[in-house]
Amino acid sequence: MAVKLRLTRVGKKKQPQYRIVAADSRSPRDGRFIEILGHYDPRQDPSALTVDNDKVVKWLSEGAQPTERVRKLLTISGAYEQFETAKASK
Repeated sequence: MAVKLRLTRVGKKKQPQYRIVAADSRSPRDGRFIEILGHYDPRQDPSALTVDNDKVVKWLSEGAQPTERVRKLLTISGAYEQFETAKASK
């Protein structure tokens, strides 16, 4: 089972908010997921981003692949840098 870290859309029509989730790559965008890792609200100024860095690092170390957008968000939150330093220290 290939796990991806990706965005799932929630919120009302024309008012998107997103969850950062770990999900099976075969499941649909808004379908089943394994775990919620954070939230992203692009409509606020500045954009609101909350990420549980420890959970993200755990999933990345287990081989989960982030999508392009999620990788950018994880870089902003510092989780991806934390993963890189943990990987380099091994």
